[in-house]
Amino acid sequence: MNKILVVAAHPDDEVVGVGGTILKHIGVGDRVSILLLGDGVTSRGASVTDIKKRRDQAKQAARVLGVEKVIVEALPDNKFDSVPLLDIVKKVEKVIYIIKPNIVYTHFGDDLNIDHRLTFQAVLTVCRPQPKFFVKKILAFETLSSTEWQVKKKNKLFCPSEYNDIGKFINKKIKAMEIYSDELKKYPHPRSKEGIRILAQYRGLEVGYKYAEAFQVIRQLKD
Repeated sequence: MNKILVVAAHPDDEVVGVGGTILKHIGVGDRVSILLLGDGVTSRGASVTDIKKRRDQAKQAARVLGVEKVIVEALPDNKFDSVPLLDIVKKVEKVIYIIKPNIVYTHFGDDLNIDHRLTFQAVLTVCRPQPKFFVKKILAFETLSSTEWQVKKKNKLFCPSEYNDIGKFINKKIKAMEIYSDELKKYPHPRSKEGIRILAQYRGLEVGYKYAEAFQVIRQLKD
């Protein structure tokens, strides 16, 4: 049994980026926890009620995915750069040392969204190499309407090296995303139900699956 921790910047990123893989991990008996660092809505002038609604949606989505433990922090949406990096690191560190996962999923480090980039940096800081550390594998996921919107430079591109067949889980992934109704857009916006399915089809085409989620392996240790 693996212990998995998904560290994402905003409620809904966990579903968009790694929802199918979460379902797959749960299906084989792995224990999955989710840490969401930001409130996800305050950049739009959201009220306290809106923030609570997003927290409730995160918990509901976790139930659909079969995740028992979801932690939602309250860093300001699209303003992680207004917070000392050390504060973000401490939030991640606290959870990682409680969960003690052997596999961590987080954002791609060159996403357009600043919150995604700082989440990645905080995870790597906490998981810096040290003897007998429990995290053995770190993977970066892509997030629609952020990863593909980055400048297309060689050293900025998301280049996946691991693929997960999510053919059995694509519909449930989309069902979980429907809970975040305010975040779903109309096609051809990438963060639409059609966009999620098309990306999964495209990643599947790359490796011979009908639907897949793709990841960049950041580090893997084999004891």
